[in-house]
Amino acid sequence: MKIKIFDAFHRMSFLTINRITKFLHQHLEDCIDDKNAIRQSLLYAAKEIPSLGGYTFIAKEDGIIVGAIVVNKTGMKEYHPENLLVYLAVHKEYRNKGIATKLLKEATKYCNGNFSLRVHKKSTAVSIFEKNGFTSEKIQMTLKKH
Repeated sequence: MKIKIFDAFHRMSFLTINRITKFLHQHLEDCIDDKNAIRQSLLYAAKEIPSLGGYTFIAKEDGIIVGAIVVNKTGMKEYHPENLLVYLAVHKEYRNKGIATKLLKEATKYCNGNFSLRVHKKSTAVSIFEKNGFTSEKIQMTLKKH
């Protein structure tokens, strides 16, 4: 398995953005985001839209995407972690092989600063994050204005 990193120096093509969008949409568990939201996070990470940018890591095996993680920079070092882990997914047929852990380790090693993420408290992914050093210190509350 090989992990490929995309950032401001290692650019993603729009074809790659579309492939990763499709992969994440198919393999994200407990996620209600539509393809457009997923694509926006990738465009943000790739700095294809005005943003601070970020990082995308994909794990491939025999040319097939088997895992992906998207990290967006927040620019808020003083009062919020510098990195927002937006999405992490592993291909349904490749789960329980340590791919999520390998992607998390690569991302946390490669990206400067601390990380935050949003995950539903009943998500099966919570244990993966906890095993990799993430802790639940705060709750997030949302006001939807529509």
